[in-house]
Amino acid sequence: MYEIVYQGIEEKKEYEKIVKKVLTQCFKEEELDHSKLLITITLTTPQNIQKINKEYRGIDKTTDVLSFPIFEKDELAQKISENEFTHEDMLGDIIISIQKVEEQAEEYQHSFERELSYMIVHGFYHLMGYDHIEEADKIEMRPKEEKVLNDLKINRK
Repeated sequence: MYEIVYQGIEEKKEYEKIVKKVLTQCFKEEELDHSKLLITITLTTPQNIQKINKEYRGIDKTTDVLSFPIFEKDELAQKISENEFTHEDMLGDIIISIQKVEEQAEEYQHSFERELSYMIVHGFYHLMGYDHIEEADKIEMRPKEEKVLNDLKINRK
């Protein structure tokens, strides 16, 4: 279901526990819990995420989370409906800046767990083809994110 890669930061069981709990719920919510889809979660530094952002998106600044989906939304939906994921297949990569998670948890006055969980859910739904640039897309994506977090009882405060 997932692999965690640490890039420039210390490994912590706390991170792994949160990743497992949240991704398990995401897969369950989207009825993918019996699929063989894989996600790589890279936990890294602001400097590393900035390099990746510049290289792949042409944006030379740090960010909190980046997602690199393998499939387009319609293609993924078709493959899911046809149950094509009986063998291992990549859903995509999620890259998270742990320092930004810490900063934003403090800024928004909620727990580190809540902020990291949100980054994972947010990245997951990008891999599923959802976006939030247009208001209509945001209306579709945000409730999905909130449902996963609410089901896990990971609240804002």
